[in-house]
Amino acid sequence: MLKNKTALVTGGSSGIGLATAQRLRAEGARVAITGTDGDKLEAARHAIGGDTVAIRADVRSVAELKAMADTLGREFGRLDILFANAGIAYGTPIATTDEERFDRLMDVNVKGVFFTVQAVLPIMNDGGSIILNTSWLGHVGTPGRAALSASKAAVRSMTRVLAAELADRRIRVNAVSPGPIETPIHRSPDQSEDEFRAYAEKVGAKVPAGRMGLPEEVAAAVAFLASDQSHFMLGSEMAVDGGLGEI
Repeated sequence: MLKNKTALVTGGSSGIGLATAQRLRAEGARVAITGTDGDKLEAARHAIGGDTVAIRADVRSVAELKAMADTLGREFGRLDILFANAGIAYGTPIATTDEERFDRLMDVNVKGVFFTVQAVLPIMNDGGSIILNTSWLGHVGTPGRAALSASKAAVRSMTRVLAAELADRRIRVNAVSPGPIETPIHRSPDQSEDEFRAYAEKVGAKVPAGRMGLPEEVAAAVAFLASDQSHFMLGSEMAVDGGLGEI
């Protein structure tokens, strides 16, 4: 479905990003991933496939994003697919969140997405596909998540505006909105597997579908949005949240 296409997945060394990079490659695309941890990037590159391009880049840095785009230009020539996936998540209670935590979250989740798109546009093929990663949190009021929810709502709004702005180049901009997904972001460093399974069961009980989602389920949605099968979709948001943000 994506044969001879080129794709970039930011935050591609683990979780949703890694699963998506594997899915895009399985469907025929040549893939590049970014991350900030060199060891994790190299491990992910081998897990995805030997011809995967791994680029160390912090999405908070416009200079590093420009260097990333320069590397992609040399490796791929042109880019067909961007999945702007890199993001962070943590609680931001209104009474205790300090400026540093607020700024870091916004720098990664909002500024990082905006300037990632800006950086790759010069090498993006007309008719390409851009997918942004939002969240179910942008649709509900969850105590203690004000800044995180606002950052994802900003990306949802960005999806609509960029879809309109890039329509003349036939670049489709859409979003995927995951619910709680079994990724490292939900795991504590010292958490045992049994402890995580108990946590996943507790979180999953709050989801209409009755469980947490899997990274591969989000990857399937991204692959669809990246493909010509979604050619008539612009500015949309595809929920992969087990009904959490909808029911």
